Amino acid sequence: MEYKRFQNKYVVRLNSGDEIVESIKELAKKENIRLGTVSGIGAVNKAKIGLYELAKKEYHSAEFMGDMEIVSLAGNITEMNGEVYIHLHIALSDESYGVKAGHLYSATISATGELFIDVIDGAVDRVKDEKIGLNLIDFN
Repeated sequence: MEYKRFQNKYVVRLNSGDEIVESIKELAKKENIRLGTVSGIGAVNKAKIGLYELAKKEYHSAEFMGDMEIVSLAGNITEMNGEVYIHLHIALSDESYGVKAGHLYSATISATGELFIDVIDGAVDRVKDEKIGLNLIDFN
């Protein structure tokens, strides 16, 4: 991973073998990013994505292998219990031009990844909502 800061924005290049979620988390810790938005494109060869089933309050996940283009990567950086919390969604196109999309657990860059992180001054925490079963943004 390589990156450059421009005022409150970071331009990030992920290299072959870099894992997206862990790379963003590493950067956020290193640069003390407590709140921000993430967007990106690129190519991966392995990804684990999920879908939340509200009735059961659980995620279902699937792993995909092979050449895939990141059609869209979007999400945010917040905090939970004083730790960096990365929440990302991804849409991936495969060799048949079909799209697989969902909550991103992990994805490994095959060629390159181009991310833009927009830092917001301040911090927002998360708290587990037992009724819904998710870690929601908390303004208290």
